[in-house]
Amino acid sequence: QSERYGREGIDLSVSTLADQVGAATAALAPLHERIARHVMTAERLHADDTTVPILAKGKTDTGRIWTYVRDDRPFGGADPPAALYFASRDRRQEHPDAHLAAWSGILQADAYGGYNGLYDPARPGGRVTSALCWSHARRGFFELADIAASARRGPGAAPVSPIALEAVTRIDVLFAIEREINGLSADARRQVRQERSRPLVEDLRTWLGEQRVRLSRSATVAKP
Repeated sequence: QSERYGREGIDLSVSTLADQVGAATAALAPLHERIARHVMTAERLHADDTTVPILAKGKTDTGRIWTYVRDDRPFGGADPPAALYFASRDRRQEHPDAHLAAWSGILQADAYGGYNGLYDPARPGGRVTSALCWSHARRGFFELADIAASARRGPGAAPVSPIALEAVTRIDVLFAIEREINGLSADARRQVRQERSRPLVEDLRTWLGEQRVRLSRSATVAKP
């Protein structure tokens, strides 16, 4: 159609597509609102954001998709899990502030500073409790300890960091314990964590501190 009718056909095609997207957005809005109500009644949320291409005038910008997930199945909860998505053109703090303005509870997320306003005790909607994410903490170490990826990069690749490899090994033991207690009651999980996980975490903290003082400032594994 675009080739047959020239520029008018292209404009008509784009206009029709925009109308269809707009109609779909309007039709799905009640479903999005219902998902939002369900997600925002959770006592705990998992939050993350990722880059996404967003159309702009004459180009493509890098925007953000913000995700908020409720899933109490690992904690023995019976409520159905759900994920809520929002889009933005940037990563400013105002977005999570607006998304979670009426919510308070425990938020598991990475250490992105844009969430800091949520943790303010004077926040109008009530203070959000931060629960930092072990998976995000592990990721940087894993990238430096990925033997398979290093092999794919060839002889010129940086060597695998023994410190990062040891850190990943230690953290994976914590993950294994979590898989064992997945779905147990809060009291049962707390008891196992105090007896088995807490000594491992304390030992990991001591070990990381010992390694840090031996490293130069330029060491990759020492970078935040």
